[in-house]
Amino acid sequence: MKEVKLLRISVTDRCNLRCIYCMPEAGVNLSPSNELLSYEEIEQVARAALAAGINKFRITGGEPLVRKDIIKLIEKLARLDSSDLALTTNGILLSEFAESLKQAGLKRVTVSLDTLRKDRFEKITRRDEFGKIFAAIDCARRAGLEPIKINTVIIRGVNDDEILDLIRFGEKERLEVRFIELMPTSGLSAGCKEIGHWRSSLLVRGDEIKEIIEKEFGTLKRWFDEEGVAKIYLTESGARIGLITPVSDRFCDGCQRIRLGPEGKLRICLFDEPGMDLRKEIREQRADQEKLTAILKEALERKAFWERGEMEKAASEMYRIGG
Repeated sequence: MKEVKLLRISVTDRCNLRCIYCMPEAGVNLSPSNELLSYEEIEQVARAALAAGINKFRITGGEPLVRKDIIKLIEKLARLDSSDLALTTNGILLSEFAESLKQAGLKRVTVSLDTLRKDRFEKITRRDEFGKIFAAIDCARRAGLEPIKINTVIIRGVNDDEILDLIRFGEKERLEVRFIELMPTSGLSAGCKEIGHWRSSLLVRGDEIKEIIEKEFGTLKRWFDEEGVAKIYLTESGARIGLITPVSDRFCDGCQRIRLGPEGKLRICLFDEPGMDLRKEIREQRADQEKLTAILKEALERKAFWERGEMEKAASEMYRIGG
């Protein structure tokens, strides 16, 4: 049985980047603000999650730092005293928020970074914000939001030639770099003129990434004392590398997370399309804490036997669900 420990809370479907694998260049139809869960409603769900046995929270988006008064939510969740409270961000606004996030109770951050090259960054994100990422990492470190991790989506022909450079960057900056296989998502559509629809030729499998790394850095040592879906390895110098392989090596049996969307949909997986409508339960059914906890427990029971099916036939709105 899967032991679910993490609730990923997406607070917005808005983002200040337009990454080619996530969101079409023209953007998407965004949820009206009154359809998003309020911070008080998110806190209700988080309390229920703790009562159901989930003890870790991660704030995601979209880009979570674009939602107004996000510090207030961090304060509310920090007071619940979970074992971990983290945030995933593209880093554009992190320099501005790092110190306040730490003071509010956030413990650590993960920064999305798909390239170390300015021109390539602009191609992937469709925005000219490259310099802000590295300043953000420095600010996060000074604020004590550590350990800092880097998430990198590898795409063949786009950034797969930077794998070794990213590891060297991680070693130098004391960061864990996690390489993620490209998944079918909403950004990969006919409207994405850069690479178009998802296809297997764009995929760089985790075992191929590992082979590239080992040719340069020697045999990687598996680090097994680690929670989550990433396979963690150490180089001979002690640098930590993560491989997240949702396409080539599905990890459904070991997945320890469920997801709360900004509009209140509780999903046991990125590919759980219908989900459970917690906004309706809270606003229309007036669900109390006991009822919400029961719903969370029901979701965990479903999760224990979940199989997502073939990923190539699915499509997830990562910007809305929280990737």
